[in-house]
Amino acid sequence: MPGFLQVAYCYFFSSQVRRSIVYGDQPRNRLDLYLPTNTNGPKPVVVFVTGGAWIIGYKAWGSLLGLQLAERDIIVACVDYRNFPQGTISDMVKDVSQGISFVCNLIDRFGGDPNRIYLMGQSAGAHISACVLLEQAIKESRGESTTWSVSQIKAYFGLSGGYNLFNLVDHFHNRGLYRSIFLSIMEGEESFEQFSPEVRIKDPRNREAASFLPPIKLFHGTSDYSIPSDASINLVEALKGVGAEAEVILYEGKSHTDLFLQDPLRGGKDDLFDHVVSVIHAGDEEALAKDASAPPRKRLVLEILLRLARHISPF
Repeated sequence: MPGFLQVAYCYFFSSQVRRSIVYGDQPRNRLDLYLPTNTNGPKPVVVFVTGGAWIIGYKAWGSLLGLQLAERDIIVACVDYRNFPQGTISDMVKDVSQGISFVCNLIDRFGGDPNRIYLMGQSAGAHISACVLLEQAIKESRGESTTWSVSQIKAYFGLSGGYNLFNLVDHFHNRGLYRSIFLSIMEGEESFEQFSPEVRIKDPRNREAASFLPPIKLFHGTSDYSIPSDASINLVEALKGVGAEAEVILYEGKSHTDLFLQDPLRGGKDDLFDHVVSVIHAGDEEALAKDASAPPRKRLVLEILLRLARHISPF
């Protein structure tokens, strides 16, 4: 709660946050922009898709990440999307793709560089954004007309995501996301292959799409019991098997929420945050120098509260 209140205050009152920009005509087709205070020159952009078990996702869940990346002169667009039961997985994929299209085509109006866009998703958001990215690559490999190009995405960051629905349905059922609900979200087991990037990329009909994909970096905690780290390991193996550039980075002992919530609230050095920033600023000597001299991030929550939260979190 102490950290939440501080972040919420910035979210609602900071001039750096542009809330609920409309990107489409469906419910929840909105996105939030987090803008750096330094407005000199076009900035790199991260399109972030939040998690929430496909049911409780909301764009504001990315506010802490957005505020912290904005401090490093990076624009962040947190894309909202229809959740179940307002929508099912195909609606979510469509919404996120439309949000990415908005950013790719219009981010220059907000000081962003359309040639330096990065896609990032966490948990369910990692799954949805991976589905969007692969679907886009498949369309382009077949010469289909699109409103944005996967070539505009310089890298994909997947955080604690699940990418094979066949492997997750029983696991989620045992964790409390019951099979009947999961099947409703994913439009039945007959849709599992379409919305399982790990499975879909192995299909010989889709292998040409691998050459269209940007570098893919997946991050996962080894003590993630919501979505086991094998999910990221297996996707990277599948991607490498078809010639795509992919890497998995594992964090020993980290849970499903440590990487995205507890560690950023802890402040100080954060290996995942530093890695993402270093990829975005690669080749920009001035930005890298600023990163090296940046002050440690502020602690927002006492350590004893973070440890308590880790033990009682359902994730």
